[in-house]
Amino acid sequence: MSLPLDGLSTVVTGAGRGLGRAEALELARLGAAVVVNDYGQPGRDGSGEASAAPAEAVAAQIRAAGGRAVAHTGDVADFEQARELVELTVAEFGRLDVLVNNAGILRDRMVFSMSEGEWDSVIRVHLKGHFNTTRFAAAHWRARSKAADGPVYGRIVNTSSEAFLAGSAGQPNYAAAKGGIVGLTTSTALALAKYGVTANVICPRARTRMTEDVFAGLDEPGEGLDPLAPEHVAPLVGYLASPAAAQINGQLLVVHGGMVAIVERPRVRARFDTKQDAFTYDELDALLTEHYAQRPKGETFGAVEVLGLRHGRASADH
Repeated sequence: MSLPLDGLSTVVTGAGRGLGRAEALELARLGAAVVVNDYGQPGRDGSGEASAAPAEAVAAQIRAAGGRAVAHTGDVADFEQARELVELTVAEFGRLDVLVNNAGILRDRMVFSMSEGEWDSVIRVHLKGHFNTTRFAAAHWRARSKAADGPVYGRIVNTSSEAFLAGSAGQPNYAAAKGGIVGLTTSTALALAKYGVTANVICPRARTRMTEDVFAGLDEPGEGLDPLAPEHVAPLVGYLASPAAAQINGQLLVVHGGMVAIVERPRVRARFDTKQDAFTYDELDALLTEHYAQRPKGETFGAVEVLGLRHGRASADH
C-alpha cells in the first residue's frame, strides 16, 4: 500500500527545530523525500562535543528511519540562497513538488519602542523569505507546465499567525509580516492555479523555542501530548501537501491542539453611497459616526475571537 506522498519531493524551511522539524518528519513519514532547510552551521553541544547543524540532524533522523532527505543550511531570506535551495531539490530528487515555508524569527517590542533593525529583520526573514522560495518554486512549476503542455503537481503551504488575524500589541513587525504572507499566498494561488499548483496558508499555534516566551503559562501540558505540541500542526501540512487537497487553494486555516478552523474571507459589513457628486465631510460624519456608535466598543478589523478557539469548544458554525 503506497503512502500519500510517495514519489513526491518536498522542501521545508526552518526545519531544524520546532514546528518545521515536526513538519519535515511528518512529510517523510507520509512518503516524501525532504530537503530540510535551516540556517545554521555545525556547533557544540552541552558537553562541548561537535554537533551537526540542525538541518543535517533532522535529515539524518529521516534517513535513519528509512526515508530520503538532504540538508540545506542556507538563508532563505537571501535571494540567491533561496534559488540554490530549489536547485538543490531538483538536483537531488529530479523535481520539486511541495514547498513548506516555515522559517521565521521573533523580535518582539511595542511599536513605540521598536528599532529599525528589529522591524527589518523580521520582515526580511518571514516575508522576504517566503517570497524568495515561492518565486523560484513558481518558476520551476511554470517551466515544467509549459514543457508538459499541461498542469503539473505543485503545493505551497505558507505559515502566517494568529498575530495577524487578531492583532498582537507587542508584535507589530511579526503581525505585519504574517499579514503580508497571507496576501502573498492568495496572490500566488491565483497566479499558479492554471499550472496545477495550489497555495494555502496556515496559522499554527505551537510551543517551540521561538515561541516559548509567547506561550509561557498557556495551555500547559498535563498528561499526554502537549496541546501546543508542533505534532498537532504537522498532519495538516502533510494533508495540504497531498493529492487529496487538490481542490483547496488560496485558503487560510488555524490549527493547534487537535483543532482545525477554516477562516472565512473578509466580507463587506456595510456600504454607504453619497447622494451628491462626491462625499463631503458632513455627509460622512452623519453616516459613519452613527454607524460606529452602534458597533461594539473597541471592535477592530482584528478577529480576536480566534484566540479563544480550542479543541472541543465550538465558536463558529461548522
